[in-house]
Amino acid sequence: MKAYVFPGQGAQFSGMGKDLYEKSPLAKDMFEKANSILGFRITDLMFSGTDEDLKQTKVTQPAIFLHSTILAAVLGDSFTPDMVAGHSLGEFSALVANRTLSFEDGLTLVSKRALAMQKACELTPSTMAAILGLDDKIVEDVCASISEVVVPANYNSPGQIVISGSNEGIDKAIEILKEKGAKRALKLAVGGAFHSPVMEPARKELEAAIRSTKFSKPVCPVYQNVNAAASMEPEHIQMNLVAQLTSPVRWTQTVINMIAGGATSFVEVGPGNVLSGLIKKVNWDIITESAAFQA
Repeated sequence: MKAYVFPGQGAQFSGMGKDLYEKSPLAKDMFEKANSILGFRITDLMFSGTDEDLKQTKVTQPAIFLHSTILAAVLGDSFTPDMVAGHSLGEFSALVANRTLSFEDGLTLVSKRALAMQKACELTPSTMAAILGLDDKIVEDVCASISEVVVPANYNSPGQIVISGSNEGIDKAIEILKEKGAKRALKLAVGGAFHSPVMEPARKELEAAIRSTKFSKPVCPVYQNVNAAASMEPEHIQMNLVAQLTSPVRWTQTVINMIAGGATSFVEVGPGNVLSGLIKKVNWDIITESAAFQA
């Protein structure tokens, strides 16, 4: 069985999607539709913007979503998912790919998500840090022992976890985790504490948009970040998507569960190959590849 996975924030690069736009009439139509929906020419920023342009949350999230969903669309009959999953933002791409959401509704939600998250970041100075070389339980216990806001945010692979919280909470956690033997504990260049209680204002704002959007019966199961479990029920998917902003991304468990569910190969759809690397760390023997469009 073939699993398709979709990357999240951080995978962007200048020039992303340009080849699709130039070689595929379908891709060009979808990109132009996106420019119209967003109210600005995101294609200009994707194809020739600077790294700073692409780091803006209102640009980054729609850009990665567009690259992933348009690539999946132009693959045509060769796009044959038995199951899908996405890392954080990538979950929205996955839900368009398995037809739970329309392309237009997915893009609208991603744009609203980006703006809501940006506002939440501005309300509370906060950050994230990558912790390498420690058991998840040690990281969880240290986070729980600190009075400031700091929580596990991304369970990326065995021995690689990202924590999220207030600046003070992250500083304290880094100090303690280094004492506990972390191989690395370093802050990330992000706008704020994603997948933590700091995102509660964004969750509330996005919930109204998600609840008013049509979720259809998908063509294959989606394994969602919140519980790493497969779902085919639109109401269930919708509920988990609301919870996603303030809950950890359980990527390690998602990969384990997809393999247990029958996945024998994974195809990464979108910019970069970060997820392929994480999947290999969970199970070295599994086949991974990056989707490619042939004009």
